[in-house]
Amino acid sequence: MTLTELPAPRTPDPRSAPTLRWGILGPGYIAREMATALRAETDQVIQAVASRDLGRAQTFADDFGAHTAYGSYEELVADPDVDAVYVATPHSEHHSQALLALGAGKPVLVEKAFARNASEAREVLDTAADKGLLAMEAMWTRFLPGVDVVRQCLEQGLLGQVENVFADHGQPLYPNGPQRLSDPALAGGALLDLGIYPTSFASFALGGLDTVMATGRLTDEGVDAEETILVTGNGGGRGLLHATMTSRTPTTASISGTAGRLELGDPDDPNNRWYAPSRVRFVSRDAGTDISWEPERREHGLHFEVCEAARVIDAGLAESPLLPAAETLRIMEVLDEVRSQLGVRYPGE
Repeated sequence: MTLTELPAPRTPDPRSAPTLRWGILGPGYIAREMATALRAETDQVIQAVASRDLGRAQTFADDFGAHTAYGSYEELVADPDVDAVYVATPHSEHHSQALLALGAGKPVLVEKAFARNASEAREVLDTAADKGLLAMEAMWTRFLPGVDVVRQCLEQGLLGQVENVFADHGQPLYPNGPQRLSDPALAGGALLDLGIYPTSFASFALGGLDTVMATGRLTDEGVDAEETILVTGNGGGRGLLHATMTSRTPTTASISGTAGRLELGDPDDPNNRWYAPSRVRFVSRDAGTDISWEPERREHGLHFEVCEAARVIDAGLAESPLLPAAETLRIMEVLDEVRSQLGVRYPGE
């Protein structure tokens, strides 16, 4: 039987998620993007925002309708009106701030990369497990409807045996981008900001990662400017992954198997990035079938992870099946190995 359409995503309507009151740690770029998506697409409440600079927190609260602005993270996590905390600060702060929130009895959604390294990630995840609280990585790609289309194609064996994965993520963010990306003390570099996307995608497509080989180059400050990573999956498939913060690359991804391939993103359309809401295209091995799935819109996407976290928290579950704690930890271990091979160390490690 000829395949005429790809599976429809099973992602629930974001407005069907239980409404939680969220506290946001860090009013920077990603927090503003998240708040924009939450207000446009969900019934979630932005209850509070915190920054070490009360003025920045108040500006964010005014812009996005947060009920309370705090000049310290401690005040926010102690707020009884905050149900859950979203950690949106630089990587270097994720570990301490996630522990702060968990210590106050709050479940946490922690921006990717989940921590600087696997040791920090393990402590956060173990603490959450001990307290019976959710600590979930905010790897938004995993929760997008289009990725559920991919997930179903893999589950149904539409690609046959998966043989190869390719994923690329390059943006011109250095040297004229955010200062934190050049700072080892803030866990800067391309890997934790950009390279985690291809790494997480390859782990998803290959059923987990086994071996890792990496090469790349460093900046004068000692963080990674770019990396090319070769991986093998637990099932024997291979992946070629690339990330750079010095140039804009095609930013596409594909999964190829013995029966066909899936392509995500479109190099001719800068708004069709594979790791964001994007086209999913299936091409059969003989090229006789060429069909695509298109998202309803591309302007938002971060809200899907928040709504998944809200469902998990409301259900009293320890983790999301879409991104279990063990998967987050294993990806951090892979990133540690890449940094070791490149010779990148952060202060205090």
